[in-house]
Amino acid sequence: MVKEELSSANRPDNTAFTQQRLPAWQPILSAGIIIPGFVLIGLAFIGIGVALFVTSQNITVLERDYTGIETDSSCFKCTDPDVKNCKCTVNINLDQLFEGPVFFYYGLTNYFQNYRRYGVSRDDSQLSGHRENFLDPIEDCAPYQYDANKKPIVPCGLLANSMFNDTFRLYQIIKGTKKLVPFDGKGIAWWTDYNVKYRNPSITPLKDAFNGTVKPLFWSRPAYELDPTDPANNGFINQDFLVWMRRAALPDFRKLYRRITEGDYAAGLPAGNYSLEIEYNYPVVGFNGRKKVVFSNVSWMGGKNQFLGIAYLVIGSLCVVMSLVMLIVYAKFKFPDEE
Repeated sequence: MVKEELSSANRPDNTAFTQQRLPAWQPILSAGIIIPGFVLIGLAFIGIGVALFVTSQNITVLERDYTGIETDSSCFKCTDPDVKNCKCTVNINLDQLFEGPVFFYYGLTNYFQNYRRYGVSRDDSQLSGHRENFLDPIEDCAPYQYDANKKPIVPCGLLANSMFNDTFRLYQIIKGTKKLVPFDGKGIAWWTDYNVKYRNPSITPLKDAFNGTVKPLFWSRPAYELDPTDPANNGFINQDFLVWMRRAALPDFRKLYRRITEGDYAAGLPAGNYSLEIEYNYPVVGFNGRKKVVFSNVSWMGGKNQFLGIAYLVIGSLCVVMSLVMLIVYAKFKFPDEE
């Protein structure tokens, strides 16, 4: 009797849901549904693929390598580690208007930002603006946790210490004179990084928050002076710093440096001669890497990406081919049975 009461107490309620009596619909996958479905999906994918491919073909991309490994390169002298504050120039000639807005990137190759030990070498509490973590960085930041005098490094870790620090200035050559092309460096980082993920300490002036700490060993200036021209673009919300801290998934990557959207160049870069002056600071020869600058415009689909259009075309074509194969199989093996 007791066992019957216990079993009834544990029994699910007699409802359509608990007893699995809800109405259901199961599609019957017949040839009349599958074959037209594959055709429609294939045609849709082919249409999207053509649109993506044509749009990608219309995007202009200009790349220039400035690693300086070649002896005839203007940056060859800068690959010598004994040469400090080296500058070099890359000349660019445009035969026609480079339609804007123009995005200016720097690119690195053979650089594994996705390496796990490299990626975890940071202190997220420190980067969130918690002053108490400035003086006691976590062990993951080693060997860039403290300097030789045991002073804490802020920001600590491999990722921050290796921040890209080449700088660029672009000039248009007009009748032998240089005209500076203005760069726009605002809003180049992800919105979530700037507004959510990273924070500066709530201490004014910002410099006082870094008392008792030292800058990363390979940095030329501390975090609170990353941008001397704009006080609001310093600390952990500096745009260049945020762009660098968002790691790349592949060893060959490019990161946004500036946009060209202002003044006489709002419509793009006019045809003519240009001179890109580079302050060469970032070493890459030691790990067989290369450096380049990339000028590109964008479309509704983003930057130039032929792979996406080709992938849609291939999948769409396969769907159409498979529909034809299924139609042949259906006609050969099904129709005789129906006679």
